[in-house]
This record gives sequence, C-alpha cells and structure tokens, in this order.
Amino acid sequence: MPKSSNTAESFALHGFSPYKEAKGEEYMNDKQKEHFKGLLQAWKKELMEEVDRTMSHMKDEAANFPDPADRASQEEEFSLELRTRDRERKLIKKIDSTMELIEADDYGYCDACGVEIGIRRLEARPTATLCVDCKTLDEIKEKQTTGG
Repeated sequence: MPKSSNTAESFALHGFSPYKEAKGEEYMNDKQKEHFKGLLQAWKKELMEEVDRTMSHMKDEAANFPDPADRASQEEEFSLELRTRDRERKLIKKIDSTMELIEADDYGYCDACGVEIGIRRLEARPTATLCVDCKTLDEIKEKQTTGG
C-alpha cells in the first residue's frame, strides 16, 4: 500500500506551499514575512482577477429578457455575484491592512493578548489578527450576546 503524502506538503494555497519552519528559527523573521507577503499578494491578485471576470460577465450577459421569469433569474444571478464581490472587496481591504501590519513589523501577533498567532494558523488564515484562544473567546462572547 503506498504511503499517503502529508496533506500540508501537497497543499498549496494561491500557488504557495506552506512555510516550513527550521528548528530554532526566530518567529516572524524576514523569510517568514516575505512568505506571507507573497501569499497575500497572490491572494489579492486572484480576487482582483475575479472582480474583472465578474464585470466582463455582467456586461456580456446583460440582456433585457421579455419573459419576466428569465429576467428575474438573471437579476438573481447578478445579485448573488455582486454580494460575493462585495465580500471579496472587504477581504481585499483586510489583505491590504494585513500587508501594512507586515510592513510595520506587527504581523503575526495577537491584537488582544500580544502572543504569537502561530505559523500554522496564519497559513490557514493569513489575515488572522487573533490567536486561537482569543478568537475562541471572541466567538463564545458573540454567541452569548447574539444568542446564535
């Protein structure tokens, strides 16, 4: 039976393989910052390309259908695409603010408690600003206040 490959080794987000830490390597050194900067730039580029595709699609597909059901279907499709793009627009802003954190040498540290967020968590969510513990507490507080 063949050995299964390590999922972390075979997984590549936005064309980047996960960062492999060396033993005793200092946290958020220049090499790590460059890795995450490249990852964020590639992610932003993908999102911007998707925006361009959506704009082209909406211009090309826009039609005034005589059938109200066809018109409603097209409007619903466009509405869904625009909501998705709005979420991506907010994500692009978050990517930009994360890039600023990297430039200011504040990237990779929890906004709430100041501890290291951790390379693995940042690989999973490069825009993370809270460590796992603080994020968990934040979610528990949200559930208690919203009842959800």
